[in-house]
Amino acid sequence: MNKDIQIVIITGMSGAGKTVAVQSFEDLGYFCIDNLPPTLLPKFIEMVNETDGKLTKLALVMDLRGRDFFDSLFPAIDALGQNEHVQPKVLFLDAKDDALVRRYKETRRSHPLAPKGLPLEGIRAERTLLEEIKGRAQYYLDTTDMKPSELKERIIRLFGDDNGSVFNVNVVSFGFKYGIPIDADLVFDVRFLPNPYYVDTMREKTGQEAEVADYVFKWSETKQFLKKLMDLLAFTLPHYKREGKSQLVIAIGCTGGKHRSVAIAEYIGKQLEREYVTKVTHRDILKGKVRIS
Repeated sequence: MNKDIQIVIITGMSGAGKTVAVQSFEDLGYFCIDNLPPTLLPKFIEMVNETDGKLTKLALVMDLRGRDFFDSLFPAIDALGQNEHVQPKVLFLDAKDDALVRRYKETRRSHPLAPKGLPLEGIRAERTLLEEIKGRAQYYLDTTDMKPSELKERIIRLFGDDNGSVFNVNVVSFGFKYGIPIDADLVFDVRFLPNPYYVDTMREKTGQEAEVADYVFKWSETKQFLKKLMDLLAFTLPHYKREGKSQLVIAIGCTGGKHRSVAIAEYIGKQLEREYVTKVTHRDILKGKVRIS
């Protein structure tokens, strides 16, 4: 084994947020498995070793759905801990009984330990059974008063990179004649700007070329629009990030998606990459030999 493997075992009370937790680890780039039987853990690690370092961060949900949970989990964790290249940690999620009962009622699900009884009966039985693993956990989170976004942010702070967060911005240029991107969060229409299409020397070029970009940016309305737009993004993006959104898609549209929207998207991308992980995509730049943009 050439690389260290980080393993987070997610466990805790049913209804305390394990689904949100595993989704958060996926956003952090962890390879995740839900409801892995502890007896399969050693074999799974062997398979991970055979990937030649391609898998180095694992998040595994193990809870009372696994019938042999208490018989094999602790020996499995202890065995992993003896390998200097494997770093197992246990994350225990908990919540107060009344919060768990409320969540079960909202979802209309039965507790796994009381499928035909009252949720509170299953919760109390589960709490007793989980007492030992709770005591061995390196990380403990009480989700009683947490929104899903708050739980996600806490996990990101604990297990994310040094910057403590994961938030990606995708800027997409498009042509309205081909439809608005279905995954767009914010859509801005720049068809009001002067159009390079009507300049013969620029018609077959794109907004990625200096001549076209210079034409788009030279107008006072373009300068005013970009100032107001960047002010808006500077205000809204931190709030999207704070609410736990991991990805934001900003769509910039003109008529054909070749000139104005491309130039504007390139500009926005360069500005935002100073603070965020940013990707710029031009969806319609190659559609059609000649198109009005």
